[in-house]
Amino acid sequence: METVVGVLAFLAGAAAALAFAAVRRRRAAAQNAAAHRRAAQIAAEAQSRSEELLAEAARKAREMVAEAAAQAEHERKERERELTGLANKLQAREESFDRRMSALDRREHDLSRREHELQTREKTLQEKEAERQALAESARRELERAAAMTREQAKQALVEEMTSQARHDAARLIRVIEEEAKEEAQRKARRIMAIAIERLAGDFAAERTVSVITLPSDEMKGRIIGREGRNIRAIEAATGVDIVVDDTPESVVISCHNPIRREIARRALERLIADGRIHPGRIEEVVRKAEQEVDESVREAGQSAVLEVGVHGIHPELVRLLGMLKYRYSYAQNVLMHSIEAAFICGAMAAELGLNEKQARRAALLHDIGKALTHEVEGSHAIIGAQIARKYGESAKVVNAIAAHHEEVKAETILAPLVDAADALSGARPGARREVLESYVKRLEDLERIAKSFKGVEKCFAIAAGREMRIIVEPNRISDDETAMLAREIAKKIEADATYPGQIRVTVIREVRATEVAH
Repeated sequence: METVVGVLAFLAGAAAALAFAAVRRRRAAAQNAAAHRRAAQIAAEAQSRSEELLAEAARKAREMVAEAAAQAEHERKERERELTGLANKLQAREESFDRRMSALDRREHDLSRREHELQTREKTLQEKEAERQALAESARRELERAAAMTREQAKQALVEEMTSQARHDAARLIRVIEEEAKEEAQRKARRIMAIAIERLAGDFAAERTVSVITLPSDEMKGRIIGREGRNIRAIEAATGVDIVVDDTPESVVISCHNPIRREIARRALERLIADGRIHPGRIEEVVRKAEQEVDESVREAGQSAVLEVGVHGIHPELVRLLGMLKYRYSYAQNVLMHSIEAAFICGAMAAELGLNEKQARRAALLHDIGKALTHEVEGSHAIIGAQIARKYGESAKVVNAIAAHHEEVKAETILAPLVDAADALSGARPGARREVLESYVKRLEDLERIAKSFKGVEKCFAIAAGREMRIIVEPNRISDDETAMLAREIAKKIEADATYPGQIRVTVIREVRATEVAH
């Protein structure tokens, strides 16, 4: 019995132990699951926190990068301004040095020329002395031969002989002097022209290099000038023009030889006056907009001209330069309108000759393209235009026609003289360059009348709108040496009796033809 009780007690204890163990396992499992859930929650929170930290760090990094970029840009602009100032100073010093070197070269060249002239004069005097002795001997022989004549007859014969010889010698001497004068003129022409431009270009500058802006009131002048002149300096620096604020009521003047810059400044200043907000930051913004507007206007003008003339395939940069001619004038004639007119004239002449009409129009349309850059590039507009056309892919014929339309280079094709003729016809058309038709015709008649008043003149023609006279003489009355004297005498009479602008070239032509018939 006791054994049975013991067994039961053992079994009961074992069951209790098993139940207790099961309870502990379930509790441990529950705690383990809770721990896993907590760990997952902590990991999720950590992931979210790390993403927030990364986003914050990225934002701060972007702000630091933007701030560093702005600081770098500011430093770059400051450095560029410093470099620009240094470059301007260096350029000024180089120009001063070049002027001094040029002056020294001119002095050296003048000394060499004077030495050469003295040697030439000495040689000429020796030759003249020999000629005098020969003439005296010849006169003595003639007097001996004329001994049978009366005193008056001998005297008359001698006077006629000496007069004829003197005229011949004078004509030959004139040719020599003219050649020397031409050489001297080439050296002095640029200096004289520069002085004349500086002293006498006021009328032209007042008409073609300034724009007048009307102000709503004189109070606006002070706003344009700004505190301590900062506004007007900002406008001049941004546009490259000079702003003249004087006592003229309710107006300011924009002065600049470059018509594109002057147009940009005019538009910007009118917009600033209308807007009323005038300060350096606003000025730069408005000038940029005005530059964009003018550039668009230039391109539209160039494209319109290309379409009107009917040529295609022109490089966009050439189209832009062509549009810039809209703001350029030559002898009061708009250069873009002149180019379009010359293109149609050249095309018509090419069609009559059976040549390529479109190519002729293309060359004439582009013949003055160099005038768009004569404010920026030194040299003849014909040569500059040819270089630009070659750079942007124009054909060799078109390039040569542009370069040769003022006879500065040799014409290589028939297209070049056609463009030259079209340019002259467009510029010489009465009224094209502010000339009254009646005065134009009267001037031509006066020139021809003066030329016909001289003995030996067979025909005369006033060409190139009266800027040149072509005179044909009788070969049996005028010798080759006397043509130079005749040209000089006609030029002097034109200077004394006629009124004309600019210069008139007098060309005397003597032609001798000998014809025989073979039987």
